[in-house]
Amino acid sequence: MMSEPLNWIKSSYSGGGGQCVEWAPDHITTTGLIPLRDSKRTDGPVLILSLAAFTDLLTLARNADIG
Repeated sequence: MMSEPLNWIKSSYSGGGGQCVEWAPDHITTTGLIPLRDSKRTDGPVLILSLAAFTDLLTLARNADIG
């Protein structure tokens, strides 16, 4: 997986209720990849996306009709 320790940052869009996503933006500059994880499971799996896939994920989330 990733050898260096990551600086995880909670998403500014994470709301209350414990539904939080963390990402490690510093990792992008060294690898071009974006790690994401559930802030409630810091020892759990990490989703690693390319910049293009991350952009697509954000677009999908912004356009989702959740309610």
